[in-house]
Amino acid sequence: MKTIPILDWDQPLTDQELEAIDAIEASFQSSTPSSSSSSTSSTPAATTPSSSVIKKRHSSPQKDQEPPKTRRQLPNSIFSLSKPFSLSPCQGNVKMRYPAMKFGGQILYSRTSIEVEKAARELLQSLEAEKREMDRVIIGFDIEWKPSFTTGVLPGKAAVMQICANTSLCHVMHIFHSGITQSLQFLLEDSKIVKVGIGIGGDCAKVFRDYNVSVKSVEDLSYLANQKLDGKPKTWGLQALAKILVCKELQKPNKIRLGNWQVDVLSKEQLQYAATDAFASWQLYQVLKSLPDAKDATDPTSKELKVFFRIKNFGHSLERLQ
Repeated sequence: MKTIPILDWDQPLTDQELEAIDAIEASFQSSTPSSSSSSTSSTPAATTPSSSVIKKRHSSPQKDQEPPKTRRQLPNSIFSLSKPFSLSPCQGNVKMRYPAMKFGGQILYSRTSIEVEKAARELLQSLEAEKREMDRVIIGFDIEWKPSFTTGVLPGKAAVMQICANTSLCHVMHIFHSGITQSLQFLLEDSKIVKVGIGIGGDCAKVFRDYNVSVKSVEDLSYLANQKLDGKPKTWGLQALAKILVCKELQKPNKIRLGNWQVDVLSKEQLQYAATDAFASWQLYQVLKSLPDAKDATDPTSKELKVFFRIKNFGHSLERLQ
């Protein structure tokens, strides 16, 4: 086993590292169930302290000061760091039931060719402004179609295309009725607009078969997740990534997922489902890109790993003093 050198672990933590403790503790607390009200009220001294408690431990107690009757505890997150290193706050609670992931912004539904063209043109304009600043922009991308449950009958053509580029607005375009308009085609073929999603290669192939339009510049979240998350490479789904990365349950009821996307007008439930899928792809991409590659998690020069070990060893040294 390779030994990772840890330097200066016994030195006082810097302000930056104390902030890291705060961040880790906040993630830990948000991903673990809270104590019952009765236990909290009966044992207030045993609640998890913040980093301010750790800061107080730097000062030596007065000689005539009596030791506290109830021993203070270090944040649970510090001791949980003895588990395999991970930057995800949800890794230790994968089997928990998390709150539902739901897009809470505005859903812009366009159905006719005029509506889709207008929506795509406005979206292009907003993305152009971002491209001037960052050279390329990211959009969550997905499509829906009517499945077939009869042998020999092919599934329907791509019926709905959903696009999400931020937390405030998602587009749901009913392309079964409108077709792919000129501005929408420009958006799909723009190589500086990166479309992200799960199984996005298959979605792009279907769009090409059904509409003869090439979707350019795509990135599969499953491939990215295998670069960022340690463990044996596998095929990831949106639901699994949502649980691990943001502690949320991405609900996919079969009644909607396998429903009729060729209907005249989409229902409120279909619109919410479609928008949430595109939003999830966009958000999970942002989270994944913020993580170091999995190989860097064993690199002793990694900044994240250095902070991790200093916090961990500092916690163990304080534990021995209690």
